[in-house]
Amino acid sequence: MENSTTQQEKILVVIPAFNEEERIGAVIGAAKKYLPQAEILVINDGSTDRTKEVSLKAGAKVIAHAFNLGYGVAIQTGYKYAVRNNYQYVLQLDGDGQHDSAFLPQLLSKLKETDNDIIIGSRFLSGKKYSGSFVRLIGIIVFRKLVSTLIHQRVTDPTSGYQGLKKQVIEFYCHDFFPNDYPDADVIFILHKVGFKIQEIPVIMYERKGGRSIHSGLSPLYYIFKMMLSLFVNILRKIPDYKI
Repeated sequence: MENSTTQQEKILVVIPAFNEEERIGAVIGAAKKYLPQAEILVINDGSTDRTKEVSLKAGAKVIAHAFNLGYGVAIQTGYKYAVRNNYQYVLQLDGDGQHDSAFLPQLLSKLKETDNDIIIGSRFLSGKKYSGSFVRLIGIIVFRKLVSTLIHQRVTDPTSGYQGLKKQVIEFYCHDFFPNDYPDADVIFILHKVGFKIQEIPVIMYERKGGRSIHSGLSPLYYIFKMMLSLFVNILRKIPDYKI
C-alpha cells in the first residue's frame, strides 16, 4: 500500500493527439527527458494514422477514442483517468510539438511551491516573438483583455493549452460544464468564479510545422464567436457550488 507522500507525488502528463504520428514520438521523448518521474498518457482522439502505435513504442500509455471527439473531450478523458488513478498533479501539452517540454519542471515546481491551483504557460511572457495566423492572434488579444478585465488579474495567454493542474482542478474539470471543443478563456473565467487561484509563467512555444492544426481554416472565426457566446452565458449563469 502506498503511503500518503507517494500518492501526493503521482504526476501525469496528458497529451491529446489527432493524427500526429510524425511528431508524437518526439513529444513523448522530450516529456520523459524533462519529467522522468511522471507517467505519460496520450489520448488518441480518433486518429486514422499510426499515432497510437508510435505513442506506445515511445513508452506512453494510450487511451484511444473510436472517433474524433474534439480537443476538450480528449483532455477531459485524461482528467478522468487521473482522478480514477489518484494522480496529484496533471501537466498537459499538445501532441504537435509546439510546446517546449523543457518548461514542464517549472510548471510542476510552481504547483508544488505555491498555493496556486493552475499554472498556465504563456508564450507572451518569454520575450520570444510568437508567430501565428492573423485571426488567431486577434482572438488571443481580444480574450486576453476581456478575461483580464473579468477576473481582475492580468492573463496574457488565455488560449494556452500548456498547463499544470492540482488535484482539485482536475476533479472540477470532470464536470459536465467542461467544453468539448475549445476550453480556453471561458474556463479561466469559471475557475476564477469558483475561487481557484491562477498563475502564468513564461514558456516557449513554436509554430506548428506540418499537419493540420485545430485552429486552421475558418476555425479561428468559429472560436471567436463560440468563446464570446460562452463567456456571455457564464457571466449570466450561476456556477454550481463547489467546495475548494
